Order: sequence, then C-alpha cells, then structure tokens
Amino acid sequence: MRSSLALAFSWGPAALVPNPAMAAEPAVRAVGYDNVHIRVLDPAKAAEWYVAALGAKVSEPPASGTAQVTFGAVVVTIVKGSTIEPSTGTLIDHIGLSYRDLDAAVKRAEAAGAKVTSAPRESPGIFRYAYIEDPWGVRIEMVEDTERLGFHHVHLRVKDPAATLAWYERQLGGEPAKLRGRLDGVRFDGVWVFAMSSGAEQPTPPTAIQLVAFRVNDVDASVKALTAAGVKTTAEPRSLPALRYGFVEDPNGIRVEIVRRTLVP
Repeated sequence: MRSSLALAFSWGPAALVPNPAMAAEPAVRAVGYDNVHIRVLDPAKAAEWYVAALGAKVSEPPASGTAQVTFGAVVVTIVKGSTIEPSTGTLIDHIGLSYRDLDAAVKRAEAAGAKVTSAPRESPGIFRYAYIEDPWGVRIEMVEDTERLGFHHVHLRVKDPAATLAWYERQLGGEPAKLRGRLDGVRFDGVWVFAMSSGAEQPTPPTAIQLVAFRVNDVDASVKALTAAGVKTTAEPRSLPALRYGFVEDPNGIRVEIVRRTLVP
C-alpha cells in the first residue's frame, strides 16, 4: 500500500516551478488553522473516543446536537450522520496527528477500537508514520514529528495538487513550505495543508471529514475580500454564541469555513 507521502512525491517537476503571481498579497491572511468537521453516528460517543484513544481534550460544542474536542488550538467539531462513509479516497482524504511516541499512540488507538490500516514505518528523510481509521470511517495519519505535536495536517486528494496549494496560498495566506525539505505544502500557524494527486480518477466529495476551516480576525471582511477575488461564497457570515463564521468553496468543491472565535481553545 503506497502512503500519501509517497504519492505526493509523484507530482513531478512541474509542481515545483515557482509562480511569480504567488508573490502578490493574498486576498485574506488567515491567522491560523481552525477546525475540521467530522460526521459520525453518535457525536457524544465519538468525542469520548477521541479523548480516550487519541488524547484530545473535550471542549464546549458551539451548537446543540454536536460535540467538540480539541488538539491544542485546533478544533474537531463532531456532527451527527446517518451512515458510515469512510474518508479514504475523498477530496479530504485524512487528517494528521503527531505524537512523541508513535508506537505507543498507535497501540492506544488500536486498543480503543481503531483499525490500523498501515503499521508504523519510516518515511525516509521525513519521519515515522502509521495510518488508522476511527470507528466512523475517518482516516487518520499518525506521525512522529516532534517539531509539530498535536494536530499536524490535513491532506487533500485533488486533480491538481500544485494549483490547489497555490490557491490556499493566494486566497488565504498560507505559507508555502516543504516538510523536511521534501514534501510541498502550505502552513497556517504551524498546521500543514497537503495535497496529493487523485490521478485519472475524479475524487469523490467529502464524507466523514466534511470541511477545512481557517481562523481570521474579521469574518465579514474576509468573506467580502474572497468574493471580490472570485471565490464562490456558499454561506454568508452568521453567528453562534462563541463564534462568527461563513463558508466559501475552493476550486475542487471543498467547503472552506472562515471563522472568528470569541473564545480561542
């Protein structure tokens, strides 16, 4: 089974050619990566599982009918679904969590009911990694990256990885960088967004992992600036007691939440 890291290295030289247009000021400069939404059969049970199996911390949910856990300042909002639909192979293929002791973390997750789909192994020149699947179909890459512990990355599966990363840089101010000097991505306050190629296949819409989200200082101004830059707005800004948010869409059809929180986790 080829890892997403291996797939990422197959993008080819064209993905590494600098684009002078990327030097322009982004439409919005996000101040950090904010959250993912995952869809499960039982949000409360899933929150307990993420605490026991993966070391998350419980947080007050933003709305009734949901649950919420955090990994540092990054939020996992857990919403109710009616079926189990694995994230593997979809536009949002998996999330990444980083631990000091990968072997112990994988054993803890497996003992709690995670399915280990790829045992711990070395990605030469990068770090050790493994893949698990939670009981609701969310694919999780567990890595041993002491430079970034906790919530580590989101990995997209798209037709054009280079163009996708450029979009997150140009529209949201992601910092272009290479993980260990080898893997292209963009960073938002230390959290990585990676993109792998879906090859000839058309990736399916997000399922178990529903969206990506970025934290900003002003939601209304950010959505307005993105709209002016030609980005599709799918939900105008609105408020919940602890946050204000709106939704736009990236070129692949991925739902992108723009968030300002009253209380940062």
